Amino acid sequence: MSPSPTSPDWTPTPEFIATTNLAWLMQRVGVDSYEALHTWTVQHREAFWALVIERLGVRFDQRFDQILDSSKGLEQPQWLPGARLNIIESCFMAPEDSPAILHQAEGGKLAVMSYGELKSLTGRVAVNLRRLGYQPGDAIAILMPMTAEAVAIYLGIIAAGCAVVGIADSFQPREIATRLRISKAVTIFTQDVLLRGGKTFPLYTNVVEAAAPPAIVLPAQDSLAVSLRAGDGSWSDFLAIDAPFEATFRQPDDATNILFSSGTTGDPKAIPWTQTTPIKCAMDAHFHQNIQPDDVVVWPTNIGWMMGPWLIFASLMNRAAMGLYYGAPTGRSFGQFVQDTKATMLGVVPSLVKSWRNSACMDDLDWSAIKLFSSTGECSCAEDMRWLMQTAGGKPVIEYCGGTEIGGGYITGTVAKPCIASTFNTPALGLEVMILNEDGEPADSGELFILPPSIGLSNSLLNKDHHEVYFAGTPQENLRRHGDQMEKLPHGYWRAQGRADDTMNLGGIKVSSAEIEHVLQSVPGILETAAIAVSPDGGPSQLLIYAVCLGSSIATKEQLVSQMQSAIKCDLNPLFKIHDLVLVEALPRTASNKVMRRELRAKYLQAS
Repeated sequence: MSPSPTSPDWTPTPEFIATTNLAWLMQRVGVDSYEALHTWTVQHREAFWALVIERLGVRFDQRFDQILDSSKGLEQPQWLPGARLNIIESCFMAPEDSPAILHQAEGGKLAVMSYGELKSLTGRVAVNLRRLGYQPGDAIAILMPMTAEAVAIYLGIIAAGCAVVGIADSFQPREIATRLRISKAVTIFTQDVLLRGGKTFPLYTNVVEAAAPPAIVLPAQDSLAVSLRAGDGSWSDFLAIDAPFEATFRQPDDATNILFSSGTTGDPKAIPWTQTTPIKCAMDAHFHQNIQPDDVVVWPTNIGWMMGPWLIFASLMNRAAMGLYYGAPTGRSFGQFVQDTKATMLGVVPSLVKSWRNSACMDDLDWSAIKLFSSTGECSCAEDMRWLMQTAGGKPVIEYCGGTEIGGGYITGTVAKPCIASTFNTPALGLEVMILNEDGEPADSGELFILPPSIGLSNSLLNKDHHEVYFAGTPQENLRRHGDQMEKLPHGYWRAQGRADDTMNLGGIKVSSAEIEHVLQSVPGILETAAIAVSPDGGPSQLLIYAVCLGSSIATKEQLVSQMQSAIKCDLNPLFKIHDLVLVEALPRTASNKVMRRELRAKYLQAS
């Protein structure tokens, strides 16, 4: 266990706190400390969310009858019953001539899309979806990089009353097909190819191999680089009508987005976001990341991961601009983009920060416009985060831990308290959490559970039993399982300790052991495998494979690693890299024949 941190790496002044969004909330509530504010938000949840809706200026076609109806229990709360809205209307409250998206292709020039231009393109997407016969409630997929057009497509699908099916552009055909099948997507937006790091990767070809429904294909450059299937169409042909479009109003619990998160077995969980989920995204950004009008928010991500939609709502509902760099975020050209856009908030995953630090690629850049950083996706290393803070002249890092099924974070940071690198300093506003040990008793270290309700928390899954996944078998009634291990430190700080279940975060992407092990079954000479994540230095997780070989296998360890990596690249995700392979005669199992992955992890860390 790492030693407890002793002193802050950044401390806010009273003058700074007075300029934050939190200052408004503290004044409205009538408290003079952050601790008192958080306590009030969990003791008065309805009043808290009413203030959030007021502060954000959420627009309604028909106002709600009440904030919360909990008559069906805390597992199935109904938020804003009686309301009719389309959350996209709350994304265009900034002046039309203010920047909405600052974007740049690799090797290209910095370009700006205004709020007025984004709204126009959003409406054009919506009106042409309706022209093609798509109806409210239809599921429409997006498989493309995070571009200005992808944002307009995302918003346009929701404006038309449909639901976005987010699929990460790094997934391979089999995983694409799985997500299309589960969501019952009726069409898909994609790009011909993906240009990144000076290389060209297939996108449309993967869509075709996944036997996707009719596709609308955008060019990565000036013109399409592929020939289209019969029934597919180009982006330019799709945009046939340029006419005003009014958003289709929906009920609060109607789906806006279907996102996927790895479960411990079988298919990934299909998690619907509703018309209210973006309120959680925008609230977190407003009060925890302190995003304000005219800020520029840069966070390398994708529509297929929750941080892509989060970035859209966190920026636009707070009247800020988002910065989208179309290339790889691993090199100096990305750092130059951060400098040129005068980014005020930069989001990261810890493994990315580690690579920047090790390569020194960001040295001598001017990041002085940055007000704060935010880090999510995996456990961070304190020394890496201290290095990051100094790249902007000593700015805080808001650690941010949550999930797709939360719509944002459950434990995070606040600029109203001192920042200690690689730690959290508060549960999210409006949320209460509890750590329990293996005996189900309150403890300072163990599995963290959420005490519902909150806007953002999912109420359903498309393909699994929501109660069984999140509530069944928890140590106490009305505790919601999330699967993270957490340690409570002195003075109100917290530290992540990885996953409690058989899922892992690799480079900020959540994946289950079962998904990786299923793919590795195809490798010749392998009898069975166990995939686990290890973090020898307390930082980002690394993928470790334990394998039992067939007696006749003559492949070397290096050959097996190469074959396994190839299988993962072709059938799952090329971003998942094997750190080490350990060959064993048998895997340790429980009496019920379950693989004891915790025991394997402990043995490896002890030996390393």
